[in-house]
Amino acid sequence: MRIRFGPAGKPVGFKGPMENVPSYLAEIGLDALEYEAVRGVNIREEKARLLGEEAEKHGVLLSLHAPYFVNLAAEKQETVEASIRRIVQSLQAAEWMNAYIVVFHPGYYKGLSREEALKRTVEALRRAWDEARSLGVARPWLGPETTGKTSQIGSLEDLAEICGAVERCRPTVDWAHLYARSEGAVIVSKEDVVRVIDFVEKHFGTEALKPLHQHFSRIEYGRGGEKRHHVMAAQEYGPEFRHVCGALKELGVDSVIISESPLLDKDALVMKEICST
Repeated sequence: MRIRFGPAGKPVGFKGPMENVPSYLAEIGLDALEYEAVRGVNIREEKARLLGEEAEKHGVLLSLHAPYFVNLAAEKQETVEASIRRIVQSLQAAEWMNAYIVVFHPGYYKGLSREEALKRTVEALRRAWDEARSLGVARPWLGPETTGKTSQIGSLEDLAEICGAVERCRPTVDWAHLYARSEGAVIVSKEDVVRVIDFVEKHFGTEALKPLHQHFSRIEYGRGGEKRHHVMAAQEYGPEFRHVCGALKELGVDSVIISESPLLDKDALVMKEICST
């Protein structure tokens, strides 16, 4: 079992080009990095390949977060087409930098039944893969993320249906989002975390646990789910990371844990320390 830790994007206070981030992370004791393309996939092939080379050199495992502006179940076809383009661009960039998974939020149920929303999402992702394959993309997985609001596609059950119908697809488990989506009803014990991991293994196969891609932060929620992420020191907000780490260690789950705390790398190190005790 190996548990990797790293930030979602450039470390706090880091100055310099993105390709120098892996060496910095290795120096401070982190070994994962999620490249954030959340405002658009703007990285050039040359820079992406250089980032990938530096990550491999320093033992840092890369992932990529696709743009937030994705709604694969949108009623407007132009929105769906733009979303497919962004997924394809993300897959292409991930291929260049040798990132193993592309994390994304699938979209919204708005105006649709759950069944229709999932059907549209599956159709769009199949089209995205067809186009990405034509560009030579082969390495990255699609990693739909558990989402933090009940208006969003992104329950574990949603992801199981999507990935059951789309090739090379495995979940990204955001523990804060599961906690917020349930308005604090789950991820309040180690047993809750174990149940999620059991669900993943049952519905996605053991390959999804090699490694299990995860996000963590403390989170504030309201009616309908997520409001905002908080730092690890903000103990008035859940969930508790010790429950997550305890379950992962007990079950021996290979893991990549990406810090989405506002303190990014600093709180990734806090998580690593909690998990080492």
